[in-house]
Amino acid sequence: MNLPKKVIMMSLETNMDRVLERRQDIEGRLANAAALSSNQLMQLSRELAEIKPVAQQVEIVRQLQQSLQDAKDIAVSETDEELIELARAETEELASRLPDEEHKLKLLLLPKDTDDARNAIIEVRAGTGGEEAALFASDLFGMYQRFAAKYGWRFEVMDISETGIGGYKEATANISGQDVFAKLKFESGVHRVQRVPETETGGRIHTSAATVAVLPEAQDVDIEINESDLRVDVFRASGPGGQSVNTTDSAVRITHSPTGIIVSQQDEKSQHKNRAKAMKILRARLYDAERARQQAERAASRKGQVGTGDRSERVRTYNFPQGRVTDHRINLTLYKLDKILAGESLEEVIDALAAEDQAARLAEGQEDG
Repeated sequence: MNLPKKVIMMSLETNMDRVLERRQDIEGRLANAAALSSNQLMQLSRELAEIKPVAQQVEIVRQLQQSLQDAKDIAVSETDEELIELARAETEELASRLPDEEHKLKLLLLPKDTDDARNAIIEVRAGTGGEEAALFASDLFGMYQRFAAKYGWRFEVMDISETGIGGYKEATANISGQDVFAKLKFESGVHRVQRVPETETGGRIHTSAATVAVLPEAQDVDIEINESDLRVDVFRASGPGGQSVNTTDSAVRITHSPTGIIVSQQDEKSQHKNRAKAMKILRARLYDAERARQQAERAASRKGQVGTGDRSERVRTYNFPQGRVTDHRINLTLYKLDKILAGESLEEVIDALAAEDQAARLAEGQEDG
C-alpha cells in the first residue's frame, strides 16, 4: 500500500532515534570493559563497528533537517529582504540535498543478510556444450580466482575434475575473507557463453553453459549432521581420463541419506583431509538448502527479486564475438568481456546487482510499512 510521506518519515525518525540510543548504549558498556567477558567485548566491538557508519549518517540527516528548519524560520520571521533572500536560497539548497542523504540512510537501515559476512564455497560445473562447456567452466573458475585475488581473499582450491585439454567438468573452491558471500551471492545460476570454439573449422558460433553455485560456509553450530545419516565410501583418486594418480584409497565419497546429496573429494593425498573437505562442502550444501527454503517462503510475498538463487536460472551471457556480457536479471550489458573474465570489471556487474536488490527491498519496505 502507499503510505503517506508523514508516516514513512515518522518511521525513519524512530529508527534514527534507535540507532543513536544503541550506539550510546554500546559505547557506555565498552567504557566499562572490565565488567565484560572476552566474548561480550568482541560482540559489542563488532556491533559498534557496524552501527558507527549508520549513526554518522543519522547525524548528517539530523543536521540537515535542523539547518533546513532554521532557514525556513528565518525566511518567515525576518524583515530584512536580503536575509530573507539568503534564507530562501539556503532552504532550496538544503531541501534538494536532504532526500539524497535520507535515501543513503534508508539503505544503511535495511536489514542485512545474516550470511553476508561469511566465507563462501563456490562450485562451477560444465553444463550443456561438451568440451566447450568445460573450457568455459575453467574460464569462470579462473575469473573468480582473479576476483578473489583483487580483494586479497584466500582462494583454496578444494577439488577439480579436469577434461585433459584445460577444461573443467567441475571445480570447487573455498574463498575466505571479508564479506565474501555478500559480494558473490548473486553469481549463482546458469552462465551462458557464445563463441567460436578453437576446434570449429567453419567459424560457427556455439552456445554452451556452466552452472555456478555460491554457498555460504556453514559452521558446526549451523547444521547438525548425524553420522548415522552418512554413507562414506573410499576409493583411489584418479586424474584426467581415468589415469591413476594415487596408489592408496584416499579419495572419499560421502552420501547424505536424508537428502541424497553426494560429495566427493580426492584433491588431497590423505583420506582424513579429503573427508574433512567433503564434510565442509556437505555442511555448506545443507545450510544452503535450508537458506533457500526460507528465502522461498519470504519471496512468496515479494514482487521484485534479483534472481531466485535457483541453479537452473539463466543469469548471464558472455558473447565473445561482440565482446559483451549481459546480466539478464537487471538487463545490464557491458562491452568489457575481457576485463570481466580477468576479474577486473566483474565488480561493476556485482555492484549493479546489489544496488537493484537494495532498491527492491527498500520499495518493499515502504509498501509494507
